[in-house]
Order: sequence, then structure tokens, then C-alpha cells
Amino acid sequence: MKVRVNIGDSRVIESRELGDGMAIRRRREMPDGHRFTTYERVEKPNLIVIKKDGSRELYDREKLTNAIRRSVGKFFSGDADIEKIIDDVEDGLHGKNDMEIPSNIIGDFVLDELEKRNDVAYVRFASVYHEFKTLDEFESILKSRRKEKKKK
Repeated sequence: MKVRVNIGDSRVIESRELGDGMAIRRRREMPDGHRFTTYERVEKPNLIVIKKDGSRELYDREKLTNAIRRSVGKFFSGDADIEKIIDDVEDGLHGKNDMEIPSNIIGDFVLDELEKRNDVAYVRFASVYHEFKTLDEFESILKSRRKEKKKK
């Protein structure tokens, strides 16, 4: 059940920085004693995604989250894992200090994060991202992954 509350009527009982300092968790109390929690995230500048066809659109975190969840979500224990991947991808994108990012760069960042976490998720996302049409294309990425693993 969602309850609409005027935050201006509440007082902050406790504030805590989360993770990398980019979010704050605040425990609040209303005059009637009702308590609730708010989360405040530091807002970063909007990114523009340059699509394959050259068109541009605003970066949409939810769109990226849905794409990852659709292709590899079941390989992670929950939404928190996917949110962490998205956070790390966004940190990488903002670290480029460019407000216009080609979509293939975003895909590369996602692949880099998946590579660190789950081999099967990496291959599944790569198969969609690279639009594999044949089994040979799929096998070639598996072979290269195995070679990389042996080197390590």
C-alpha cells in the first residue's frame, strides 16, 4: 500500500549515506508518530544516447534495466544485483565526461560488468547485443571466453 505523505511535515530522525556516497537514506517521523524511510539519489546530468541509426534520445535507466532483466535477470539472485550493474554502468558512462554516448558504448559497459559477475549472463547478453545469426557466431564467443579464462 502506497501512502502519500507531505515530507515537509516530517522531521529527520536519522540520515545515512549509502554505498558509494551517491545516495542518502533518511528515516523520518510525522507529527502523529508515523515513521517512514526516504531515499535520495544524487542527480547526475542527463545523458543523450546516440542510436545505431544516428537518432538521439535521453538515456533511460528503466529501459536499460528491463533489457538486462529480460536477457540475463534469472542468473542473478535479485533486483539488487541488477541495480548494482546499472549503477556501475552509469558510473562508467558519467566518467567519460561526455553527455552524448553511442549505444554501443553502453552495451560494452554492460558486457564488462556482466563479465565480472557471471559467464552465462555475459554470453546471453552478448548474443542479443551482437545480434548473432548463426551457431558459429555464438560458438566463437564461447571459444574466446574459454581462452581468456585459461590465461587467467
